[in-house]
Amino acid sequence: MGLLNLFYVASMPVLKVLLISAVGLFLALENVNLLGKEARIQVNHLVHYVFNPALVGGNLADTITFENFVTLWFMPVNILITFIIGSILGWILVKITRAPKNLEGLIIGVCSAGNLGNLPIIIIPAICKDKGSPFGDPDVCYKYGMAYASLSMAIGAVYIWSYVYNIMRVSASKYHRQSTASFHSIHSIHASGELLGPFPEEGSVESPSKYPGKEDDAYNQLLSSTEAGDESKVSMTDKIKQKFKAVFLNSNIKAVFSPATLGAIVGFIVGVVAPLRNLMIGSDAPLHVVEDSVTMVGEAAIPTITLIMGANLLKGLKGARTPFWTTIGILIVRYILLPILGVLIIQWAAKLGLVPADPLYQFMLLLQYALPPAMAIATIAQLFGAGESECSVIMLWTYILASVAVTLWSTYFMWLVA
Repeated sequence: MGLLNLFYVASMPVLKVLLISAVGLFLALENVNLLGKEARIQVNHLVHYVFNPALVGGNLADTITFENFVTLWFMPVNILITFIIGSILGWILVKITRAPKNLEGLIIGVCSAGNLGNLPIIIIPAICKDKGSPFGDPDVCYKYGMAYASLSMAIGAVYIWSYVYNIMRVSASKYHRQSTASFHSIHSIHASGELLGPFPEEGSVESPSKYPGKEDDAYNQLLSSTEAGDESKVSMTDKIKQKFKAVFLNSNIKAVFSPATLGAIVGFIVGVVAPLRNLMIGSDAPLHVVEDSVTMVGEAAIPTITLIMGANLLKGLKGARTPFWTTIGILIVRYILLPILGVLIIQWAAKLGLVPADPLYQFMLLLQYALPPAMAIATIAQLFGAGESECSVIMLWTYILASVAVTLWSTYFMWLVA
């Protein structure tokens, strides 16, 4: 198949995403306000707790069996590789551009975590249903493509809320501690009683513990328990219990087991366990109405996600200024360096027999290296109060250029695997 035909196939899903995102952006305008801030929050909750779990669980239950599950072991490894390489490149970018301290964790986060859920779930079906698709029968392609995309979404959610979350948490904690220390120094210098401003007491807006969720942060709980240990003698057993309690009560652990992840677990169990599969999957199954209902609910996820994605980008148009070279560096990392390294890694893995000779599966693995940053990064930045407005600007530019970058890389990936 020629490159021009592949380019046409690759451009169709991206154009669909742009069109629907533009509708979402329009609905979020103040004059229209159908997807204003409050509406976006409510719809996001609906997607997070209902649509995504139904989509992920339904697709995995329908396509994953014990036999083909064994062949998919490389996907979790591949996603972990994208996160590790991205975070290393992000750390190098921070050092080269000398980015502000409050943006260090954000830069590493956007470089490491790609949109492994929403975009593949939008792109893969569109490619499969196109007449010029190189992946064979549209129905078979759609069935297995959605399973790969659903698995990618579930694994990506776990890594984002365990790996990236903690990177950004540590960076934000260091920044807030340094800011507090600087304020202490200024307060000491101006000891004449002429203060520059109110001291940020604990619980105030300037205190790190004020940011949503920070009081439940394992880092702060462990730190406070350590400080308390200096004042009163606590047995080693009690200290260990306190630390384990702090970790397991951490809201981050709850985020790892998000509804999409739980939906994936249920989908795996139903798909792999033969009695459950025979009971629920297939038109002849006694409880196939359950599968049909879950699939119907899950189908609402794709258009809703795309509308919300477009509405969220409106904030970037009004966001703060981000250092120019930092933004350029993030674009280079996500759309040049990571995809090139991804091609080398997947080709190497295929030669060693680590990846099955399935063009669609290999395409999915390659695509994971060429996606814009995950939308969850904006949520984490808001959670820790470090670089929230700058994150909106970064998201805006990365998603604008994704229309070109993802199309070109998808064209090359399809040519490579087909």
